[in-house]
Amino acid sequence: MQRGALLDAARSLLSEGGTEALTFPALAERTGLARSSVYEYFRSRAAVVEELCAVDFPVWAAEVEAAMEGADTPEAKIEAYVRRQLALVGDRRHRAVVAISAGELDAGAREKIRAAHGGLIAMVVEALEGLGHDQPRLAAMLLQGVVDAAVRRIELGAAEDPDRIIEAAVSMALRGVRG
Repeated sequence: MQRGALLDAARSLLSEGGTEALTFPALAERTGLARSSVYEYFRSRAAVVEELCAVDFPVWAAEVEAAMEGADTPEAKIEAYVRRQLALVGDRRHRAVVAISAGELDAGAREKIRAAHGGLIAMVVEALEGLGHDQPRLAAMLLQGVVDAAVRRIELGAAEDPDRIIEAAVSMALRGVRG
């Protein structure tokens, strides 16, 4: 239960204040634990983020997969893939996972995150194959790049309305740069 409370506090801290807000004193304060007790559960901030990714990413990926399974055509699956990921941007699970840069994580944590993202990419490869792409894995990785750029744009509070960013990302995904 304490570990779950610490993870929940970490999600809140990351989504409210980003990386700088995730400190062991702040975790201790949010959970009512002594600072030394936090170290019994996690050895570093990177370890907290690694566990958040391990717990939250599969839930997030399952939501994307469910949205894709509800679509009938390859195009609809790709659209669902993009829309569901971008709809999750406001979710604090997602915000917590992306709030800390991969550069602050150790090699093991970065590899786990990379593997999780690989699973997400694999979901859309089949839809791209269905569209006749000759390099569906490459296309999937580029598609994820569009999604990642839209995520960053939304999270930055860009001048554009988030719905316009989502529509532009879907258009890019389905029609390419022709618009």
